[in-house]
Amino acid sequence: MSQNVAFIGLGIMGLPMAKNLVNAGFTVTGFNRSSKAIDDLVVAGGKGATSIADAVKDADIVITMVPDSPDVQGVVTGEDGVFANAKSGALWIDNSSIRPDVAVALATEAREAGLRPLDAPVSGGEAGAIEGVLSIMVGGDTADFEAAKPVLDAVGKTIVLVGPSGSGQTVKAANQLIVAANIQALSEAVVFLEAYGVDTDAAIKVLGGGLAGSKVLDQKAQKILDREFAPGFRLALHNKDMGIVTSAAREAGVVLPLGALVAQLVTSTVASGDGALDHSGLFRGVQRLSGKVEAPLPA
Repeated sequence: MSQNVAFIGLGIMGLPMAKNLVNAGFTVTGFNRSSKAIDDLVVAGGKGATSIADAVKDADIVITMVPDSPDVQGVVTGEDGVFANAKSGALWIDNSSIRPDVAVALATEAREAGLRPLDAPVSGGEAGAIEGVLSIMVGGDTADFEAAKPVLDAVGKTIVLVGPSGSGQTVKAANQLIVAANIQALSEAVVFLEAYGVDTDAAIKVLGGGLAGSKVLDQKAQKILDREFAPGFRLALHNKDMGIVTSAAREAGVVLPLGALVAQLVTSTVASGDGALDHSGLFRGVQRLSGKVEAPLPA
């Protein structure tokens, strides 16, 4: 690939995505607040930048992958941001998960700066990022989506244009609602099974082969059984996403009774000190409610 890609945000998801772009033949220049992630990208064949402005100055495509709406606003606006320093006509792909209304507003600003914006949040967790099989829901113009397809193909498997700017973030909010509800249900099922002394490995195997089977069960059940909650996607970020879901639902005038309850359960688990754990750590919240609190995990 002859295209230059600037990748802003080399975290749990961003770094493996950037590495996959390198492996696909793109020239990738990365920037991150911590220098270690930049060093890791350089070792993988990418380049490092000293600032956002430095990263994006020659980029044909700019990708941002940061935690929340204020973080995206912080890296794209201002004198040192993407909008002021990227060349006219560059694609801006935001893989972050942020508020739909913020995505729409930033897309307008991007177009005014001469850029072509796509909101393209991803689903699949760290494993999906490493394997390059993320699900990517994209909002923006059809022509810009087609231009970005080679880049998206390098990091994802299921890639769909779901509507105009902001639509990708709306679909991602729905995704996070479904995932959180599934993890909560799985967590409750495991607590229930363990209370009756059932062989949980056998139980999960048979449940996975029936209608209860799901990708959540496939990817998260063993983590729960092993009490192994190293973050593939942090509970604190899922808490943020559930706030987006409930806020957007209220603005649209729709009622999400299960979503509201699950959002509170996620918040409770984070407030109990488990925000840095994988979102399968919701299991610990169910344990607390059942009076079956286990020893705190190591810091």
